[in-house]
Amino acid sequence: MFASFRLSMAWLHTWFGLVLGFVLMAVFFFGSLSVYDREIDRWAIPSTRFEPQPMPSFDKLLEPAFRRIVPNQAALDEARGRSNSPLPAVMPLHEWGAYTTHRDPVLTVWSGFELPDPKDPDNDHVYGIATLDPRTGQALPDDRLKLGSQFFYPMHYSLHLHWKELGTWIVGLAALVMLAALVSGVVMHRKIFRELFTFRPRKHTQRSALDLHNLTGVVALPFHFMFALSGLVIFAAMYFPVGETMLRPLAKAHEHAESLRTGLPHEAAGVPAGLASVDAMVAEAQRRWAARGMAGDVGMLTVHHVGDANATVSVFRAGTDRVTLTGEGIHFKGPTGEVIREDEPVNMVDGINNFITGLHLQHFRHWLLRVLYFAGGLAGSACIATGFIFFVEKRKKQHAAKGQVGSRVVDALAVTTVTGMLIATATMLVANRLLPEALPMRGVWEERIFWAAWLLAFCHAWWRTAPVLQARVAPAWAEQCWAVAVLAVAAVLLNALTTGDHLLKTLADGYWPVAGVDLVLLGAAALVLVAARRVRQRARGNVVDGTGTPAGRDAGRLASSHAAASAPAQPGRAPQMPEAGHA
Repeated sequence: MFASFRLSMAWLHTWFGLVLGFVLMAVFFFGSLSVYDREIDRWAIPSTRFEPQPMPSFDKLLEPAFRRIVPNQAALDEARGRSNSPLPAVMPLHEWGAYTTHRDPVLTVWSGFELPDPKDPDNDHVYGIATLDPRTGQALPDDRLKLGSQFFYPMHYSLHLHWKELGTWIVGLAALVMLAALVSGVVMHRKIFRELFTFRPRKHTQRSALDLHNLTGVVALPFHFMFALSGLVIFAAMYFPVGETMLRPLAKAHEHAESLRTGLPHEAAGVPAGLASVDAMVAEAQRRWAARGMAGDVGMLTVHHVGDANATVSVFRAGTDRVTLTGEGIHFKGPTGEVIREDEPVNMVDGINNFITGLHLQHFRHWLLRVLYFAGGLAGSACIATGFIFFVEKRKKQHAAKGQVGSRVVDALAVTTVTGMLIATATMLVANRLLPEALPMRGVWEERIFWAAWLLAFCHAWWRTAPVLQARVAPAWAEQCWAVAVLAVAAVLLNALTTGDHLLKTLADGYWPVAGVDLVLLGAAALVLVAARRVRQRARGNVVDGTGTPAGRDAGRLASSHAAASAPAQPGRAPQMPEAGHA
């Protein structure tokens, strides 16, 4: 089928990357934003703009807050479908839990209730969830959307397609495709190290797009490979649910055996009992961690079998001092406060899994590494975006001559995925500052505005990519870049006007969560303005290469040189350019 192995890899790289590159673009972009999801949360909810807080007192603050939590209406409606009986007015308590990180000013807490007569015995609880101000114990309004951790972060791995976990399956397939694209890309490039230092921005669009595609792909290659692989590892149990299917009876038996071995009761005793001081248990856990030379921040605290004689309290350490996802949990008898056990060191397989998971989830405290994660994600976005541009630039003349619309379709989808996604994100931030604070279902409206803006960007992209049919540059790129710049600057100005936290103030106070978001928005606005200007220049045919040669003539020479370099000459036949066009 192909003249060489490299040409087959070029075909695979091109078409695998094209078909699922649109998904990968969203994964990389929103993954980059997820690096700073908690900071975006603070920008979006001004009432949370205070310093991160440690886990507050359970006895004084958390327990009263837990007792006020009830499932919301959506959770109750969903639970009715899982029960064979009507839900009682008051459901028995099962568990309490609280979770925080070193970057969270607020505290996520939940209460679990026992579902009567469940259809599935393994799905027999309904939860109420709240966000607390850990300084006062007061709950924040539950219709406020945490843009970073509740929207951008889930978008990164689920695309917000929750039916049958469809989005997570699509992202998993895209991750597999990405691994194949990375390997095939390495095989294709014979001069991969030279491409670390090659970028010719003043060349014609096809050449400079290919240079930037190669550069961003090679520089961040280990990052891209690690994130695609670790993402698959994190969701391996969902993609291969052996434990929930063939091995389910064995898994249930193992749970009961582990309960007997560890002393942590699997079932409630059915005997009411009080709860000893959880604050004293936390202090004991921190003393034991300190004796082992570990940091003592509490990341998660849970109480199982609340109000029962078999109640247990588990205190987990926040693993901010290491990459490996770790907990070092210490477990106590709820009624007495007696230590039941400390978590044992994990085996080698679990240790590797915890390290790979921690490498992806980045719960560690390391600001420079977080910056590099953010830059690596943006490099992946740039690599995919320039791949789209190269695909269109290479084929649009050929498609125009034959009356084909393939290049226009790809260009319209690329505009929608690249600049359209930026428009939707910036519009959501603007809406966050403009919507009335007392608007019911405020978070739902923010989500609707995001999707509406993205749909509008698609309609505009399809309308304004018609010139591609004549092998010209689509004005949609420049126009949407201008829209992104206007929206980004508007978001910064609206933040200053509606909250008083203007950039000079936040910089002077050293409040980087809000200042950082504003700076990134302004930086993005500057970059897209430069991009818009360059696109308009190229559309007018004003761009020349370093020797003064017009771009159009140089493009022809690039095609010829790629053909000669990439395909072996055969007697009596001219060399053929590979499908991917990479040399």
